[in-house]
Amino acid sequence: MEKVRPKRSVLFMPGSNARALEKARTLPCDVVALDLEDAVAPEAKDAARAAVCAAVSARVFAPKEVVIRINPLSSAWGAEDLKAVAKAGPDAVILPKVQEPDDIAEVRQQAPDLNLWAMIETPGAVLNISAIAGAGVQCLVLGSNDLMKDLRAQAMPGRENIWAAMSLVVLAARAHGIGAIDGTYNDIADQAGLTAACEQGRAFGFDGKSLIHPDQIEAANRGFAPSESQIAEARRIQAAFAQNPGVSVLALDGRMLERLHAEEAARLLALAEAIQQR
Repeated sequence: MEKVRPKRSVLFMPGSNARALEKARTLPCDVVALDLEDAVAPEAKDAARAAVCAAVSARVFAPKEVVIRINPLSSAWGAEDLKAVAKAGPDAVILPKVQEPDDIAEVRQQAPDLNLWAMIETPGAVLNISAIAGAGVQCLVLGSNDLMKDLRAQAMPGRENIWAAMSLVVLAARAHGIGAIDGTYNDIADQAGLTAACEQGRAFGFDGKSLIHPDQIEAANRGFAPSESQIAEARRIQAAFAQNPGVSVLALDGRMLERLHAEEAARLLALAEAIQQR
């Protein structure tokens, strides 16, 4: 099985905040997402780009996965962002406001070797989700705040009005064998609500969650990690099939299990091992 790299907690940090960049080195998030877009004022974007690229080039966040969200190529800063970030060498670049696969192709022409993540944050992106997922990106990130704005929707406690978009992001990601990250939870002080949102995101099939504050890391790491009971059950499923190598279906504790259950058990155990090694 291909090596698993956990993405339970994707913490967005403003590239213009030197203190935040320094703090990110020690935080237990799986992914540091350095933001040059929404979190940075126009007058600070050039300085933020220079600071972020210098930190990434120096590998100060290792062994964490490091991604950089650039400004759209259509903006005044996007082209310079892409040029500088490609030289810095992050693990991936997050492309905001992706609408269609041509947006990915445009970046690919200028930086063919970069790993790309696509923000799905507009109605157009949701409707074009499968084509975007198949255009050569490694991960889809639900931008639920921007999507809600464009939908003219109001926040609902259980996010019922974006369930369709959530499912489409996960469906497209799984169809194309790439990652899927859930949107942010905006109430920093509401740990119970965040925990519920993480549990919901995992139940939908997301790999992890976008975070906006370090205090949210623990809930995401816990919510998107296999529980001890799930790990124990996965081991029992693997052991049962290992003892019966010629069968495609077997009974365990009154349940009928197929080879697909053994495959999912192997994936879950690989994720648990990767998390333990962090």
